[in-house]
Amino acid sequence: MLNQFIKFTPILKEKIWGGNKLGKHLNKESESESLGESWEISDVKGDTSIVFNGDLKGKDLKELIKTYQGDLVGDKVFKQFGEKFPLLIKFIDAKTPLSIQLHPNDKLAKERHDSFGKTEMWYVMQADEKASLIVGFQKESNKEEYLKHLNNKSLLDILNVDEVKKGDVYFIPTGRIHAIGAGVLLAEIQQTSDITYRIYDWDRQDSEGNYRELHTELALDAIDFTAIPDYRTSYSEELNSSSEIVSCPYFTTNVLPIEGELSINHQNKDSFVIYMCVSGKVSFVYQDQEEILIAGETLLVPAKLKEFSLKSVEKSELLEVYIK
Repeated sequence: MLNQFIKFTPILKEKIWGGNKLGKHLNKESESESLGESWEISDVKGDTSIVFNGDLKGKDLKELIKTYQGDLVGDKVFKQFGEKFPLLIKFIDAKTPLSIQLHPNDKLAKERHDSFGKTEMWYVMQADEKASLIVGFQKESNKEEYLKHLNNKSLLDILNVDEVKKGDVYFIPTGRIHAIGAGVLLAEIQQTSDITYRIYDWDRQDSEGNYRELHTELALDAIDFTAIPDYRTSYSEELNSSSEIVSCPYFTTNVLPIEGELSINHQNKDSFVIYMCVSGKVSFVYQDQEEILIAGETLLVPAKLKEFSLKSVEKSELLEVYIK
């Protein structure tokens, strides 16, 4: 039986918009001033996660799924996704704004890129004063209005911009225009896909004077022009209790504030469970095995490991991610 808490070596990504918070605040081994992303668990082609700890150290995620199948990911998940891990887990630091972008749905992504679509969510871990996110339209729009503002470089006139703080949550379904603003550090949970349609990149150039590629035509058929009153996800949380914040066909995410000791039982789940530590320090204990998670670290609990305990001396917070 697979009964080990699994940590992976983070895959660090330098970005034109990246900063230094992943190294300074989330203990990533980098002194880069342009570190944008830490891929915590990935099965994206060319970026497969490697186990960092325990008896499985050195094996990659694909090997694990091939060997352990439903014991690792859950029988239902394995039946649906086979040897492809369905989620990509990241921490992101935006020193300057990311491009304004969106992601295609499963149908378009399959037809055009032989890929999954990219539904995702954000949990804000830290935000500088006045830092913001772009999510969706202010009011319902259409292709004509959108193209007029795109060509006039006035997209922000019709897009929704929210100032954010720690704990804010946003769900980003496929087709919804979005961008992470400068000064935001967040956790991102998404489908396993690296397909992004970049529609505006603030006219910035890289160190060699090149502009990044835009995907104006591809994006037109993928944009959701509808609007909703509030894009921020409302939720409640209770100490030492797991509270659902986002649930969709691709993933469910709970928030779990913890202080002291807590017994965990996942007998009702046919899925792996991922824990992202977004603040504090938590010990995971199973029999004589203990794994400590500090802010910025991520743990994969195999589907077969159903019961264990958590301990935290200080008040800490975890995100708990699985597939229903």
